[in-house]
Amino acid sequence: MTQKTFWLDPYSTHHKTYVVSVTGDEVTLDATIFFAFSGGQESDHGTIGGFTVLSVRKNGRNIVYTLPQEHGLSSGQKVEIDIDWVRRYRLMRLHFAAELVLELVYRELAGVEKIGANIASDKARIDFIWPQSIAPLLAKFTDDANGIINSNLEIHTGFEDETNERRYWEIEGFSRVACGGTHVRRTGEIGPIRLKRNNIGKGKERVEIFLSE
Repeated sequence: MTQKTFWLDPYSTHHKTYVVSVTGDEVTLDATIFFAFSGGQESDHGTIGGFTVLSVRKNGRNIVYTLPQEHGLSSGQKVEIDIDWVRRYRLMRLHFAAELVLELVYRELAGVEKIGANIASDKARIDFIWPQSIAPLLAKFTDDANGIINSNLEIHTGFEDETNERRYWEIEGFSRVACGGTHVRRTGEIGPIRLKRNNIGKGKERVEIFLSE
């Protein structure tokens, strides 16, 4: 099982570990700060042993990294991991912005169903089943989310079930939500956000989330 150090310290950008297995261009590591796509949050960008990581995938409780064919790494070899911090930090901020918006939508629209999400470094999006335009509510969602952000509330994270790697985030007095992504420590780190509505088909609504910087 790959130790997910990105949960213990999502602010870490450099990490030393060792290779557990090598199968052609795919390697697994003993421990990693390099996040793999999960819950809509895109994988990190960076290097392992100086080689650019081409793709990342989860395989049970392991994370498998695809490197260039000529990587030359071997089992037991010590390696260093470096991730693109600017991108990671934007992913963390947009991820939690999306979490806030999702909770606010759930509170406002009884019976709404989330059907998809994606957290990229330029924007986040959440897709819903809802029979009418949510455009009239965007200003309220924006104000409410920015109010929580401006309050700079502490975000607690931990394991609901460590054996099965089930994680959660919690803002005391607001919500506790199952989530295995990487999170900022306080809501104020997100900064102001803005929202945009897209109609992606009959009975479907999309909210896009942008950082206002």
